[in-house]
Amino acid sequence: MTYWMTLAGRVLNGWELTDEEAMSVLNCPDDDLLQLLHGAFQIRKHYYGKKVKLNMIMNAKSGLCPENCGYCSQSAISTAPIQKYSFMTKEDLLKGAEKAYNLKVGTYCIVASGRGPSPRDVDVVVEAVEEIKEKYGLKVCACLGILKPEQAVRLKSAGVDRYNHNLNTSKEHHPSITTSHTYDNRVSTLEVVKDAGISPCSGVIVGMKETKKDVINVARSLKAIDADSIPVNFLHAIAGTPLEGTDELNPRYCLKVLALFRYINPTKEIRISGGREVNLRSLQPLGLYAANSIFVGDYLTTEGQESTADHKMLEDLGFEIELVPGQAEALC
Repeated sequence: MTYWMTLAGRVLNGWELTDEEAMSVLNCPDDDLLQLLHGAFQIRKHYYGKKVKLNMIMNAKSGLCPENCGYCSQSAISTAPIQKYSFMTKEDLLKGAEKAYNLKVGTYCIVASGRGPSPRDVDVVVEAVEEIKEKYGLKVCACLGILKPEQAVRLKSAGVDRYNHNLNTSKEHHPSITTSHTYDNRVSTLEVVKDAGISPCSGVIVGMKETKKDVINVARSLKAIDADSIPVNFLHAIAGTPLEGTDELNPRYCLKVLALFRYINPTKEIRISGGREVNLRSLQPLGLYAANSIFVGDYLTTEGQESTADHKMLEDLGFEIELVPGQAEALC
C-alpha cells in the first residue's frame, strides 16, 4: 500500500493532517501524482461515490464595485474592459434558472459585484428565488457580498440554500490582495449566514503569489469555519488588474491543491471553479478524482468551457451527474 493510500485511510478514520503531511501533498513528486489522486479518490468516493454536482453562475450585477481586490476585473481599481450593468431583474434571473435546469445543473448561483447588497437587490433575489424554487426546484446559492443579519434571514426565508463568501487566501496573505475590507469581515459574514441557517460556501483563489503555507492555512481555516462547499479557484490573471501577468501555476500543482483540500476537508463538497480551463487544461478530468463538483458555463467576466464538453467529460469518466428531484424525467 502506498503512502498516499495509507494517509487516505487514516483520514477516513478521523485523522487530521499534520503541517508536514499537508506540505508533502503540495510537494508530491510529479511521478507520484497519480498515486496521490488515487488516495484522494478513496476519500471522495467514500463520501460522494462517483456523483458530480453541477453549478452555474448568473452574474446578476457586473462591475461598479468600490472594492480593490487585486484579482478582480470588476473592482474599482481594474481597467479591464468588461461589461458593466446594475442588478438584473427578476425575469432575467428566472431565465438563467431555466437554462441551468436544462443543463442538468443542481445549484444555481446568483452572484453580484459590490461590497454588499442594497435593499432593492435583496428584494429582487427574494422574489426570484421563491419562483425558482416553485418552478425548477433548484438549489440556490447567493453571493452578494458582506451581509447584514436581517438580510440573511430574508434570504433564508425565501429559500436560499447556500451563501458564498470566499476567504480567497490566508489571513496572513489577505492584506496583499485587498485593503478595502478585512479577512475578519469575510469570516463575520460567514458567521451571519450560519446563524440564519443558510449553508456556508467559502473557498480560495490559488496562484495569487501566496506561499504553499498560505494554501495550507486557508484550507484549515475553511475546515474551522465548517464551510459545506469549498470552491477552489485558480487565478485567471486578467489584463487591467493588479495581478495581470501573474502565471505561477501548472496543471500538476493544481491537482495537488485539489488533493490537499480533499485530504483536509474530507466530507465537504470540493468544487473546481474559476480558472479550471486555463490552468488544468488537458488534465481537467483528473481533478474530479479529488473534487466532486464543477461549474458549467461561463464565470463572472471570463468564459468557461462549452457545457456539452463538460457533460461529455463526465460521461467519459464514468461519473454521474447529481440531479435535483424531477430533473431526470423533465430532461428525457
